[in-house]
Amino acid sequence: MASVGFTERLRALLSTADAAADLRRYFDDGLEGGTPAFTGSRFEHLDGGGDRADIADIVTAADLMAVQMLSVQVPPRAALALLEGPLAGELSVLLGQIPADVDMGHAEPALLGPGSPADRAWHLLTGQRGLGWVTANKLLARKRPRLLPVYDQVVRCAVAEPASFWLSLRDALAADGKALHEQLLSLRDDAEVPETVSALRICDVVLWMSHVTDHKEKGCSGKPA
Repeated sequence: MASVGFTERLRALLSTADAAADLRRYFDDGLEGGTPAFTGSRFEHLDGGGDRADIADIVTAADLMAVQMLSVQVPPRAALALLEGPLAGELSVLLGQIPADVDMGHAEPALLGPGSPADRAWHLLTGQRGLGWVTANKLLARKRPRLLPVYDQVVRCAVAEPASFWLSLRDALAADGKALHEQLLSLRDDAEVPETVSALRICDVVLWMSHVTDHKEKGCSGKPA
């Protein structure tokens, strides 16, 4: 289960007065086809999204471009393997075992725990030369935006690096009758962000926006004070 400290910190970060304004600023223009202030606002919607029924279980060139909207890049050799090599087939099999219609807050822990298809997909990706944990998380989040979170150094620092981010976040979202999941949906409505943006992505954006400036300017050690 998520620690009380992690859950309370998460709730506090998602309840700030700036949360809705940060969401509006992040998604401004990006969902309207304009020139966005934050390229990440196009992450889940580029080319119709990575979880479209016809391509949900394969990695496409648009998926590789989408992760670049979040300031990472899949190395060329790994990209070719994901598009054309044996790795493409291995990952496709695992993606086929990961539901695309389940929100993390509604997921059973077994969907995210050690040995699950999602866990095996993450290890498969991070086993590729030059493809680190941040890029692996972002690529999986592109394919399963409702279930698997975007996770990078900024968010890790903001939430004090729990031992297992997936399971800790899942437990926090599911606690108290899924109160935090519902809070994210309300926050999405307040910020007038479309329903096509998942609750999980709302969580990521609010956490990232709350800490990114301090993280870059102060050179965080990886854990907040």
